[in-house]
Amino acid sequence: MSAARPQSQNLPLTEELSGVFARMSGLLLSQETVETSLGLLSALAQDTVPGATGAGVSIMDERGRRSSGSTDDRVRLADRLQYELDEGPCLTAAVSRELVRMDDLASDTRWPRWAAAAARLGLRAAMSAPVVAGDIPLGALKVYADEPGTFDRAAEQRLHLFAAQAAIFVSNLQTQQRAERLSEAMRQTIRSRDAISMAKGLLMGRNAVDEDTAFRLLLSRAEQEGTTVPRAAQALIESAVRRGR
Repeated sequence: MSAARPQSQNLPLTEELSGVFARMSGLLLSQETVETSLGLLSALAQDTVPGATGAGVSIMDERGRRSSGSTDDRVRLADRLQYELDEGPCLTAAVSRELVRMDDLASDTRWPRWAAAAARLGLRAAMSAPVVAGDIPLGALKVYADEPGTFDRAAEQRLHLFAAQAAIFVSNLQTQQRAERLSEAMRQTIRSRDAISMAKGLLMGRNAVDEDTAFRLLLSRAEQEGTTVPRAAQALIESAVRRGR
């Protein structure tokens, strides 16, 4: 890997990264889990920025702030410290939508508590780029290094371009997740509707009542049991099955 690096640096940056972007796009066509996909994304980021010894993605959405796809435990812990201390380059990059570079955690005074804690993990340099899709902030992409002064302007450009492409990937991944959650919610709604219909049918036959009265009986049963109508309906069906009805 190290022997091939000087040759790639002689190529125009956009040409060098084109293969990386192609590999990134290919992740969306795979059947990998979200965590695995973001792990591969982080590994690509680490390989893209010379000198990086770790990388990860911070996702910030309606579910809160969390790290995904960290390449190792140090990255995961360094990220967690940022969330706990509410300070650090990754959070700042996401909020400001600007790339943040720390040349030496031992002398940088912008986030002293986090820098001191991260330095104890053996991390000495850090760089974070915002991940923004259109006008929607999604989080930040970050790389770490074990030696101070590892990252320079060229590294900034690499991470900036990579983060721009990563934003498309993360946005598509989140869209896919939302669609899956919506599909599951729709399936659950259909199952609940069918259970309620079956339960009403049981009550209509058992009590010789009409559909509206059966539903009121089911609603009363749910209130007495302190549960939802679909769960009360399912319990009624299961009870009937056990009794051989």
